[in-house]
Amino acid sequence: MDIRDFMDLSKLQEIQDKFSNATGLAAIAVDMNGEYITEGSNFTDFCMKYTRGTTEGLRRCVKCDNECSGVYYCHAGLMDFSIDIILEGRKIGAVIGGQILPSAPDEEQFRATAKELGIDPDAYINALRKVPISTEKQIRAAADLLEVTVNTLVASEYAKSSNTEKLDDLSKEIKHATEIIDTINTNTHSLKSIASKQKMLSLNASIEAARSGEAGVGFAVVAKSMGDLSSQSSTIYGDIEKSVLEVTASIDKLATLHNK
Repeated sequence: MDIRDFMDLSKLQEIQDKFSNATGLAAIAVDMNGEYITEGSNFTDFCMKYTRGTTEGLRRCVKCDNECSGVYYCHAGLMDFSIDIILEGRKIGAVIGGQILPSAPDEEQFRATAKELGIDPDAYINALRKVPISTEKQIRAAADLLEVTVNTLVASEYAKSSNTEKLDDLSKEIKHATEIIDTINTNTHSLKSIASKQKMLSLNASIEAARSGEAGVGFAVVAKSMGDLSSQSSTIYGDIEKSVLEVTASIDKLATLHNK
């Protein structure tokens, strides 16, 4: 399942941007293949220039060296998070980010790291000072809130898309049923016309049989049978027309509900 097939990604981008602005946490969304589906929000120069850029290296916790979900520490000592986007029990993407300090940094330690990496220590520290600082408790709470918000939005968008498809299918079936009813009506009118002609033929045959006397007795029986069949047919065609009218009324009602 591709989230792009049903999701208005601009809504996801809006929530992500507002989340980042409110919490200071960086964030970006990816699909199941790890491809970006939103633009990155609130990534600082420290993240972009000195920690391998955007989301490269995220999801691997330096404490356990595993691909982690939830909140964890990245290689640079910052805190990151990863929340899964789940739909109908299946993972269809994730929002990853963080890039935030859980406490005030030890600048001397970072200076030493910069020297080891061959980075200008002053530039490294200046970039570090722009990284937001929050508590681990606040970071975890923010990630949990984003998880609930994003998954609620995705579920809502999927339900809306599914209902739209169902309504489109209903519309097509209503149109198809209407066409069938029109065909039934046309055929029923034709059969009624034939029944009327049969009745006229039966009447003419009865008259001719009466004129023929005894010689026309057998012909009179056939003519009477034709008349009876014609009457029965007319009754049946009338019942069909009545049923068609009732079905038509039901379909019209469905169409009205569909268009509301």
